[in-house]
Amino acid sequence: MSLAVLYSRALTGMDAPEVVVEVHLANGLPSFTIVGLPEAEVKESKDRVRAALQTAKFEFPARRITVNLAPADLPKESGRYDLPIALGILAASGQIPSDALSRYEFAGELALTGELRPIRGALAMTYKSCRSGRAFVLPADSAAEAALVNDAVVFPAQSLLEVCSHLCGRTALVQLAAASNCAKIPYADFDEVKGQAGPKRALEIAAAGGHSVIMSGPPGAGKSMLAHRFAGILPGMTEAEALESAALQSLNANYKPENWKRRPFRAPHHTASGVALVGGGGIPRPGEISLAHHGVLFLDELPEFDRKVLEVLREPLESGQITISRAARQADFPARFQLIAAMNPCPCGYLGHYNNKCRCTPDQVARYKARISGPLLDRIDLHIEVSALKEDELTNVSAAESSDVIRARVEHAREIQLRRQGKPNFMLGTPEIDRFCQPDDAGLTLLKAAISKLNLSARAYHRILKVARTVADLAGDVHIKPVHIAEAVQYRRGDI
Repeated sequence: MSLAVLYSRALTGMDAPEVVVEVHLANGLPSFTIVGLPEAEVKESKDRVRAALQTAKFEFPARRITVNLAPADLPKESGRYDLPIALGILAASGQIPSDALSRYEFAGELALTGELRPIRGALAMTYKSCRSGRAFVLPADSAAEAALVNDAVVFPAQSLLEVCSHLCGRTALVQLAAASNCAKIPYADFDEVKGQAGPKRALEIAAAGGHSVIMSGPPGAGKSMLAHRFAGILPGMTEAEALESAALQSLNANYKPENWKRRPFRAPHHTASGVALVGGGGIPRPGEISLAHHGVLFLDELPEFDRKVLEVLREPLESGQITISRAARQADFPARFQLIAAMNPCPCGYLGHYNNKCRCTPDQVARYKARISGPLLDRIDLHIEVSALKEDELTNVSAAESSDVIRARVEHAREIQLRRQGKPNFMLGTPEIDRFCQPDDAGLTLLKAAISKLNLSARAYHRILKVARTVADLAGDVHIKPVHIAEAVQYRRGDI
């Protein structure tokens, strides 16, 4: 047989379309051609495949070899096609049987020794592969994350020889069983944070309803400490959330199976570019906001970020997704993250400190705060102050509430939201706000007064109602009362 057909997968954003690998051997001068819009790393597979086959003691055909990667208009990148190309040459030349090839999909980069090296995006590819009814043969180092997909049939292999032995019926590859991870995820605990009852309460509300937060306070007040412990009070991840989050991280080849169901926490430095945050590149890859999907995006020293960089957050904060458009390619990535931002109240950081350390002029303070645009601040639900701790608070050794205790209340409130409306409060649209978040007459009067006094926008009005709904859920109240409105309004005072 001079023709072999195998199956693999490409990566375009979160999607993994099927790629048909066709290998044809013909008479003529020896040559090796790969067609089908291959990138440079795919073209270089010719040398890797030739060396791997010769090292494994297979015969490399001295014929005209043509490899077609279909569909032809889909760009192909990375070294994941090495394995199916090598197997196609062996099958087309009759060195291995071809009758079983249609039952599998193959992906793996070949070393010159014939060993299989890990690839990125294994989880995303397997997610699509299992719906085609075929098993997936992958490098052993990439198989663990692929096996996280329910109902996926994954066969790990260490080398090209192991795959060939399996296809020849000599030594079968052992299907990888998904390891159940029931261990408690070790998050940093809230009981390590002294004082700060107000900020802790605000973060509990944010966790319960999925709201975004900006914290303002002097250096050393505990803003970063609170933010790094926030993921520990979020509700546990569902299977669907964990799979989607893991698939995004797999696209950047930085997913670790031991982090299964662990809420992602991303904290990019303030020198990060807009592309680093939202994603991009010639071959679009997810940025920090997508890698934080179903987790936390922590932006410390928010005013130190370039203003143009911060503005790219406005759309994904509203929509929960980002579209990366380039001249030849477009990719959609989910970006449903919780933004936790921190900033100092002034350039020196000590405005409002109880020791009166600040020496900044009003003009300096105004310029510093103006680095963050009004439209971005308007999209952040909770604006809170984190005050410096005094001596008696620092030296207090009494135990504070642990993350487990706070998480229990958060999960109970989240269950109430899911039973009532099928989604967390932060995802409510305008019709749903009118249905589920309407206060009583006294609360409505209070809200009208706040809108007038604080000059709140329509967006701020809706966000106050959603936060008030979360406050009521934490209290176990069916109706939104004036006390819930009052607490929600105090987080929108606009003094940050």
